[in-house]
Amino acid sequence: MRRGDLDDLAAFATVARTRSFTRAAAEMDLSPSALSHAIRSLEKRLGVVLLARTTRSVAPTAAGKRLLRSLDPALAEVAEGLAALADWRGAPSGALRITTFHYAARTILAPRLPAFLLEHPDVSVEVIVDDRLVDIVADGFDAGIRLGETVDSDMVAVRLEPDLRALVVGTPGYFERHGRPDTPRDLEGHICINYRLVGGGGLLPWEFERDGREVNIRAKGQLIVNDGVLAAAAVRAGAGLGILMEHEVAQEIADGRLVQVLDEWCPSFPGCHLYYPNRQVTPALRALVDALRWKGS
Repeated sequence: MRRGDLDDLAAFATVARTRSFTRAAAEMDLSPSALSHAIRSLEKRLGVVLLARTTRSVAPTAAGKRLLRSLDPALAEVAEGLAALADWRGAPSGALRITTFHYAARTILAPRLPAFLLEHPDVSVEVIVDDRLVDIVADGFDAGIRLGETVDSDMVAVRLEPDLRALVVGTPGYFERHGRPDTPRDLEGHICINYRLVGGGGLLPWEFERDGREVNIRAKGQLIVNDGVLAAAAVRAGAGLGILMEHEVAQEIADGRLVQVLDEWCPSFPGCHLYYPNRQVTPALRALVDALRWKGS
């Protein structure tokens, strides 16, 4: 292997993963022109085109995909070996990429991540908030944060919070105008605040369970959102019924500002977990896990 080949191969893998010379250059701390030159030099030496380029996009060719399949494990092994050296330096360092969804970003990361960054100045963290379930290995993430029931069984999962419970709530004024639902099916006659997954297209169903019986409702209403804060604001204003987390509305229910319905149909479920592939963990990821881990019983 010629001197510089490993750097050029790493550059190719980064461009192929990010599908962007601009993003790859920023990640590698290079100029886009220098990165483009490195890729063209690699293609010239190998005698094949590795990346298909247009004015708007870049993607690996068939030859590029084949090279990438053999290259990714090798580069991952090199990265793990380099990261392991951090143990000898005595302090975690390096970059982490985390995927999560809006609720966890607001309730888990917002209160805990800043303190981690202050304690570990040599660790940089990139957080991508996306309500869709993503493949953290294929998409180049070090870890993800999702509800426990959505984490694949082949991942290492670390609990970040206790079990959760989502409640159907509305204001007293709403129920005075529209009455109270006695069963999940009654929601078909109510105004419900719905949530749509960005990129997924469909509305999230309203899921209920009682005595082992599951019921999914496709509720209707005036408002569809992809932001929980906006949905909660609409519910608190009396514009409809919504599904909100119990710990976030418990005081309002106790005060009478919100009213809970269908209580027996709303069981608890596993809260957020941080998860990552079952392989060598870098010191930086280990430190993040320790900082975010739920300390409760």
